[in-house]
Amino acid sequence: MTTRPVRTAVLWVPDWPVVAAMAVAGVDAHVPAAVLTHQGVVAASAVARSAGVRRGMRRRVAQERCPELVLLAADDARDVREFEPVVVAAETVVAGVEVARPGLLLLPADGPARYHGTEEELARALVEAASSAGFEPQVGVADGILAAVLAARADDVVPPGGSRAFLAPRPAGDLVHAVTDPGGVAAVRAAVDLWWRLGVRSLGDLAALPPESVSGRFGDLGAWAQRLARGEDLRPPARRRPEEDLAVGADLDPPALRVDVATFAARRLAEELYELLSRRGLACGRLRITARTEESELERVWRTDDAATGGLSAARITDRVRWQLEGWLTASSARRGRDGDAAPAPIVHLALAAEEVTPAGTHQPGLWGADAGGDVRARRALGRVQGLLGGDAVLTVAVQGGRDPRDRVHLVPFGEQAPPARDAALPWPGALPSPAPATLLEEPLGARVLDAEGREVVVTTRLEMPGPPVAILLGEFEHSSRPSSARVLEQPDGRSNTAATAVVGFAGPWPLHEQWWEPGGGKRRVLLQVVLDDGRGLLLAASGGAWQVEAVYD
Repeated sequence: MTTRPVRTAVLWVPDWPVVAAMAVAGVDAHVPAAVLTHQGVVAASAVARSAGVRRGMRRRVAQERCPELVLLAADDARDVREFEPVVVAAETVVAGVEVARPGLLLLPADGPARYHGTEEELARALVEAASSAGFEPQVGVADGILAAVLAARADDVVPPGGSRAFLAPRPAGDLVHAVTDPGGVAAVRAAVDLWWRLGVRSLGDLAALPPESVSGRFGDLGAWAQRLARGEDLRPPARRRPEEDLAVGADLDPPALRVDVATFAARRLAEELYELLSRRGLACGRLRITARTEESELERVWRTDDAATGGLSAARITDRVRWQLEGWLTASSARRGRDGDAAPAPIVHLALAAEEVTPAGTHQPGLWGADAGGDVRARRALGRVQGLLGGDAVLTVAVQGGRDPRDRVHLVPFGEQAPPARDAALPWPGALPSPAPATLLEEPLGARVLDAEGREVVVTTRLEMPGPPVAILLGEFEHSSRPSSARVLEQPDGRSNTAATAVVGFAGPWPLHEQWWEPGGGKRRVLLQVVLDDGRGLLLAASGGAWQVEAVYD
């Protein structure tokens, strides 16, 4: 027995990324504008589209089409933040909504439509509420999410039971409008392109295929697309329940110049926030610390313990605030000392906010694995060490963007949510290909790479080697003063590192020329991966004709 799809209403603000960016930047509506990433234009205003600007265009092409085009940077956080007034306005009409993505809201339409009289009246009420926030939305109602989204783009209400007929003539490419995760758009477009070449060019063509054939040939993506094409539900919209912000703050009078004075105020705020969480039976996933000085506002987000521990205690909240204040006030003193003023900027306001709030005790630990308790105990031990030695004394490793393994290491104080200096998701031309080495030596070790004639292997400017590497000779170290890097490379059978080890395979070389614009010409290196006859893998780097061991592979 098939169930009738839930009537779904969708509120859609056209071109939301560029609308939000223009609102923040103060760009007038009559000015052509577009949001740009490293991949090109991702959103364009109606005025810009009338001048020929389209999504996917490169910066130069877009500016050729419209010389007066204002280019604005993409910012996901800004899009979410600016969409919140629209969400709040919609919740004055309907008690709960689901934010599918910034610019798109989903909500069940059956109950609200009965309350307002008809679905058309519900749509009108939503438009009026969102318009009061300063935006011009469109609302659609239909059976199923895809039909409702496309109905909103047409500003239409599809009668009950009419979604499949409404969807049938539309191109299969319209499936991308139902994707809520930007990372899934590419996969949907690739599948649509394949279907087009196979003759499945409309949503009606896709809906008419046998479900078992679609699922067997195209997997979960095909089953998802066919259900949407038939006007069926994946799931009913989840209602967002607006929660009161769990935040506390206090003005410091007189302003705090010392860490101990600010920490005393932070302790009261920590106890107040902990009491607020405990009274409501909640735990938080992140703690946001905000301090306002007479010069600026400082903010940092800390990740708290696993939900199984019930979140942070008041004492541990105080510890994190103290560590953060120490860092801020020390940095302020150093900066002002360079300017001739040794006194740090005093803190005039301190605030704490609990984020990612969930009911406490709802997390069920596993019977084995990292979730069985060992990970939690390790986190508690690290927290105690951090409390004794300071916030920067315990560091964890994160991955950041870079071209060689050493550049990709990002050290972060344990528990701190610090964004990396370089985005690892961006393309890094010339980066060392996978797999990454398992051990990065603290200090690179000297080595000699030899060919079959016993000569030093030299990489020419054309990235050619006169002869392939057949042996490697590691540097000699005194046993009593060996650095830790040398111990990593000790021979498995106890032989001296000065003995040549045969090379059974190699990959590369790969050139690396960074900061070529610097006066000295930047950094030039060549990377080479080798596998030795004893099973070890090494990453070698050559600079100025000398080879060094940078890292070791498992």
